[in-house]
Amino acid sequence: MSAQTYGRAFALMREAAGEAWGEYTRHAFVEGLRDGALAREAFLHYLRQDYVFLIHFSRAWALAVVKSETHAEMLGAVATVNALVAEEMQLHVGICEAAGIPQEELFATPERAENLAYTRYVLEAGYSGDLLDLLAALAPCVMGYGEIGARLGVEKTSETYADWIGTYAGDGYQGDCAAVGQLLDSALERRLGKDFETSPRFATLCDKFRTATELEVNFWQMGLTP
Repeated sequence: MSAQTYGRAFALMREAAGEAWGEYTRHAFVEGLRDGALAREAFLHYLRQDYVFLIHFSRAWALAVVKSETHAEMLGAVATVNALVAEEMQLHVGICEAAGIPQEELFATPERAENLAYTRYVLEAGYSGDLLDLLAALAPCVMGYGEIGARLGVEKTSETYADWIGTYAGDGYQGDCAAVGQLLDSALERRLGKDFETSPRFATLCDKFRTATELEVNFWQMGLTP
């Protein structure tokens, strides 16, 4: 899927993020998933931290229900919470259990500073701002993984991390990305108008999107240093 498939706002925010977007979606950690060169220890370390991240990320999406102004916005937020808790987190549980890491141990994983910085940034965006602030901080993770998954699904040269790649390349997750893109577009149009990209506020939302993207880069880097 292309950036356009995930909606107009995402494509504009992605472009505004500049080099940070490529540093995120083509990080050495990602390329290690593509060719299978990533050490298993690093992958499991990342999965444990990402499981903790998803706990907070799910809470942030639940906060989107509180910040919603319409039933449709609430439905979009609830659907994403369900996808995170019932599907994406279960991927982590399954892989880690197969590696001898039980769910109780996974849930109790000590949170690294890079993880803490990112999750609290996203939550603070929601606590102190409105739905637009929250979505701008949430979007890089959702759509970035979609873009990464779609690319690696085509380009992978190893089956080592095929389960992980398949989850994010699959129709289910790609559909989730498209739905979030539609939610972002409609939320912007409702609050800023059809030409939302001309609003001074849109530039501040792009800044928030870029900061979250930079925090994603740090998260991948953390994954390389167990």
